[in-house]
Amino acid sequence: MILAELEMFHSRPIAPTRRVALGQQHLPVAPAPGYGGLLLAGIVANFIPQLDPDLFDDLDRLTRQLQEGMRIPQPRLRYRFQQDRVGLTRSVHQLIGGGNDIEFEFAEKGAAAQHILAAVYSAGQLAPGPRGRVMDGIRMGMRWSGALDGRFVGYLSGGERGHHWSHGTGQDPVQWALGILDLVEVPSRSSLQHQFRDLVRRAHPDHGGDRGDAAQRIADLTEARRILLAS
Repeated sequence: MILAELEMFHSRPIAPTRRVALGQQHLPVAPAPGYGGLLLAGIVANFIPQLDPDLFDDLDRLTRQLQEGMRIPQPRLRYRFQQDRVGLTRSVHQLIGGGNDIEFEFAEKGAAAQHILAAVYSAGQLAPGPRGRVMDGIRMGMRWSGALDGRFVGYLSGGERGHHWSHGTGQDPVQWALGILDLVEVPSRSSLQHQFRDLVRRAHPDHGGDRGDAAQRIADLTEARRILLAS
């Protein structure tokens, strides 16, 4: 049984322009985040390890802008979101259920950023009520590392806090962020940005970082910077 489904259209790798559009969507979100929110968060979690780390900050910003219903200038994450599907390739993501089991079926064509953008823009089109809860799930998906199994479902539902900083009960998020960024105290904004960029560069596999841990490490660095910038 198909519990949730997202149809999307995207340009091919050899196309001169980078584009993404949405098709039919079956995204039940009651009670939020629902099967639809689970599918969208799963899409993001599945493709986030392949996303250029330099785009993490823009992705986080985009989720918050869409959550607030803001108008989004194009392009974002180097791709243009549009209504026209002519000349684009079709892909479909599904959440399948049978008995007590659910599983994800992801399309494989296209770039990671295209699939992630489709999920985020789909969430942005939801009604204001469930939209915030679904966007929270998407941001949690950005920080997930591991299999998309029952633990992932529990993580999104709050049953397992997984890889978010709050897994340490009572831990001060600012102190957690300082530790992640190898800092003793909250620095100036420019110094924080410099430290963040340096650590992201070192964490990337192209610069010697562990490929298996890179996505989680960069996601933690991004979350830590957000916390310190807001402190």
